Amino acid sequence: MRKFYWYTVAYTKKHGWVFLASLIFAIALFAGLVPVLSQILVRKPREYIGIVGQYSLSNLPPEIKKTLSVGLTKLEDDGAVKPLLAERWVVEDDNKRYRFVLKKKITWQDGKELEPTDIKYNFSDVETLTTPNDVIFKLPDVFAPFPSIVSEPIFRLSTEKQWWFLERPTLIGIGEYRIVDYTLKGNWLNELVVDGPDKRLIYRFYLTEDDVVLAFKRGEVDVLANLATLRDIATWKTTTTKKKLQTDRYLAVFFNTAQPNLTKNVRQALAYALELPENEARATGPINPQSWAYLAGGKVYDYDLARATERLLDSPPSEPLNLELTTTSIFADQAETYRQQWEKLGQQAFEACQQKKTAKDKVAENWICENLQIKITLKITNFPDTGNYQLLLMGQQSPVDPDQYFLWHSSQSTNFTHYKNTRIDSLLEKGRQTLDQTERQTIYQEFQQFLLEDPPAIFLEHLYTYEVRRK
Repeated sequence: MRKFYWYTVAYTKKHGWVFLASLIFAIALFAGLVPVLSQILVRKPREYIGIVGQYSLSNLPPEIKKTLSVGLTKLEDDGAVKPLLAERWVVEDDNKRYRFVLKKKITWQDGKELEPTDIKYNFSDVETLTTPNDVIFKLPDVFAPFPSIVSEPIFRLSTEKQWWFLERPTLIGIGEYRIVDYTLKGNWLNELVVDGPDKRLIYRFYLTEDDVVLAFKRGEVDVLANLATLRDIATWKTTTTKKKLQTDRYLAVFFNTAQPNLTKNVRQALAYALELPENEARATGPINPQSWAYLAGGKVYDYDLARATERLLDSPPSEPLNLELTTTSIFADQAETYRQQWEKLGQQAFEACQQKKTAKDKVAENWICENLQIKITLKITNFPDTGNYQLLLMGQQSPVDPDQYFLWHSSQSTNFTHYKNTRIDSLLEKGRQTLDQTERQTIYQEFQQFLLEDPPAIFLEHLYTYEVRRK
C-alpha cells in the first residue's frame, strides 16, 4: 500500500500537470459535444426561417412570441377578446381596476406551475397586485382596450447552463414550442432554435429584406416569411409561394395637416383623383375590416376626376400646389403612379378654371388658376421622417383594438399628421372610456364617418405579404 502511495506521488509530481490539463480538456470537450450531439441525434424535421430585423430575447418578433407562449386573454379573428390563461375577469373601482382570475393547473414549459406572481407585464403606469388566485391591475384612468393588451404572450426569465460552469439567460413560455438554444451577434440575436412536438424551428435574423433574400439564395434559410415584395426567387421551380392579404395593415398617403395649403378641399380632391383597387384589397379607413367595430358602407373616395376638380375649384388654394411626396423604395412605383394622377388633376383643374374665367358672368384671377396646377416631387428614402414631410406614403399597422387615440387625437405626440378635429377628439376619448362593446361599436363607427369626411390620410389598400418556401 505504501509502495502504491509513493508511486502515485512520484507520478503526480512528474506528470501531474499533463493529467490535470487532460482532465480539463476532456471536461470542456464533453460539455461542448453533448449539446451538439443531442441536436444531431434529434430526428425532427427542421425549418430554417429567415427573419428581418434586429431582435433580442427581451424583444422578440410577434410571430415568434405567439409560437412560444400565450397571454391572459386571446383575440378572436374579429378582434373580440376572450379569456385564455385567465378563467375570467371583472372590472372594479369605477372601471379602473381589472381583476383576472387564473385557471388552475397551468404549467410553464419547465414544469413549474403558473402563479399570479409570475404574471409580469412592463406597464409603466399600471400597478400590479396579486392574491393566491388573481392578478389585479390598477390603472390611473379608465381604459377599455386593456383586456386586449394582456393578450400579449407572457414569459418567465430564467437561466440555463452553458459549458457546465457558465450560465446565460433564457425565456420560459407556456406552449408546445420552447427555446433550446440561441446565438448572439453583439447585442442582437443571430440565431434562435425552438423545439416543438413535431419539428424544430431555426430562426436566423437579417437586417434588411435584401439580406434575407440573399441568405435564401445562399441556402442559409429555407423559408422566408412576411416578405413585403415578391423577388425573383418566387419564379424558381424549386420554391413555392403563398400570398396573404393582411387586413390589419394598410397603405396610405398621410397628410401633414399643419401645411396651410393642405386644406380639407385639397385633401378630398387628391383622394378622388386616385385610381384604387376595386377588390378585397381596397382600404377604406384605419380600422381592420375584420374588426367588430368596422363601419361597412362609410364614405369611400372612388375615382372621380370631375368631383376632384370641383373640390379644388370650390376653394382654390392661396399658394401653388407644389408638393413633396415622401416614401420608401418599396412603394416607389405606386408613388410615381400617384404623382402622374395628381398632376393630371392639376392640369384639368387649371383648364376648368381658365374656362370659368372666360365666361361672361365669371371672373377669375390668373394666379388662382396657376395655383391649381399641381406639381409633385418624389422623395425616396429608407427611413421617412414623420416629423418633416408634406405627403407621406407608407404602411401602417391597425391596432388589435379599434382605439385610435394615439394616432389621431390632437394631444398626442404620435399624431404625426398634426390632425386637429374636436369631434374626433371627443369620440376617441369616449371610445376608450366605454366598456360596453355595443356602445363602443357605435362610437367607433361614428368616428370613422367623421374622419373620412375630413380625411387626414388617403386610405389606399391593404398590404399583401408573401411566404417563399423551398420545396
